[in-house]
Amino acid sequence: MVGWVRGRRGLFPVPERAALEPLRQRWFLVVLGLGVVLRALAMLGYRPALWFPDSYTYVVTAMRPRPDLVRPAGYSMFLRLLEPLHSFALVAGVQHLLGLLTGVMVYLTARRLRAPAWAATLACVPVLLDAYQIELEHLLVSDTLFTTLVVAAVCLAVREPGSQRGRMAGACAIGLLVAAATLTRTVGLPLVALLGAWLLYRQRGRVAVAAVTLAAAALPILGYGVWFHATTGRIGLVGANGAFLYAKTMTFADCAVMRPSAELAVLCDPRPPASRPPSQEYLWGQDSPLVRLPGITFTRETDALAGEFASLAIRSQPLDYLGSVLTELGRSFTLDRPVYPDQEIYDHYLFPAATPEPPGRYPALVGASFARLYERGPIETEVVEPYAGWMRAYQGVAALPGAALLVILLLPPVVAGVRRARSAGSVPVVWALPWATAVTLLVMPAAVAEFDYRYVLPAVPLACLAAAFAASKPSFSNIPRNVRI
Repeated sequence: MVGWVRGRRGLFPVPERAALEPLRQRWFLVVLGLGVVLRALAMLGYRPALWFPDSYTYVVTAMRPRPDLVRPAGYSMFLRLLEPLHSFALVAGVQHLLGLLTGVMVYLTARRLRAPAWAATLACVPVLLDAYQIELEHLLVSDTLFTTLVVAAVCLAVREPGSQRGRMAGACAIGLLVAAATLTRTVGLPLVALLGAWLLYRQRGRVAVAAVTLAAAALPILGYGVWFHATTGRIGLVGANGAFLYAKTMTFADCAVMRPSAELAVLCDPRPPASRPPSQEYLWGQDSPLVRLPGITFTRETDALAGEFASLAIRSQPLDYLGSVLTELGRSFTLDRPVYPDQEIYDHYLFPAATPEPPGRYPALVGASFARLYERGPIETEVVEPYAGWMRAYQGVAALPGAALLVILLLPPVVAGVRRARSAGSVPVVWALPWATAVTLLVMPAAVAEFDYRYVLPAVPLACLAAAFAASKPSFSNIPRNVRI
């Protein structure tokens, strides 16, 4: 059987199996198979799953559905969807499947836009084989779900436009995926505008397609905002934006320069910035001026006060703020993995040698009781040898260095610049969307909160996809229309 491929000089017959050629790539299947084996070892070695401090809050919201002041409820609803099966092992298993799916999407999208097989295979290696990625999938946190949603939206957005109905359906799907990502992690909100602008460019200025994406994204987000307002009486998706930005600015805020009012001055820290703890301590540490205020940290009044302080700090010290953002962003590109923000958080990203200590903070204790109801049994992580030991050993040697991520990010614009300098014609910019999305996901936490190792990993598959495009000369006009992914 044959199919037809549109080329520059007309239609050419090709074997129908060429449409399935990405699935027949030997090296990709080897990498995918290794990814499956490694995830199976993680599930055998750490049962039922690994816990992070945020995990318990997610479970509380899943068992008692209502908007949380600190985190949107998207991941909690994901947990709620799986709750009838009463198994955190199943949750971890689904997250591992999402990790594998992300790798497959990167590979197929790269191949469909004519990236070489070797480049497409290398692009999916970090998400499939990086030990920290696998460990993150085994943690009960939102990042794996968020990554899959964002990668799916980007892969849809770079596809060749089809019929009018197909374009509209694709635009709607992209909007819904970005909305789901935003309601999983609010850092996804800028991606709504980014993907809308990209579709406007892709569709040669057809506003209707971009408008469908924006509408499909806006409706779920606004609906969640209505729920949040009905529950808390506040406008937004979360109620801690001011507090987080305050914690961010405490890396540089100098009240002698800011000259705050007496009302804001209670949030000052007399210690010089070099002697202060990491930003997160200003949210959770008992010595934080914000935490010492009456009531809970994230009341409407406290959050508004913190936001006003942060705004004054940024206006008064714009260069210091920029330096703080660049410093936090720079932590994404180190050659090794220094301990940050503290040993406790850092250790959560390592496969442990023994069962971790139970939670000590009151919110986590409440969350643990809900988690036992969810599991209908014990939730403590059981470390099973030799599988756990194999994963610890693997994690010691198999990780993408931050410096390598920097090289991957620099590759697409550098290659595009060289090609433009050598060619009088236009240079395909298909790499721009995954690249811009990866950069946004890296910059946003550094700009509004602080660096965290788990915030870096969602950007990696997108950066690798952009690099795979840079290794080829993809365009939107030479893609076989009969190839499906």
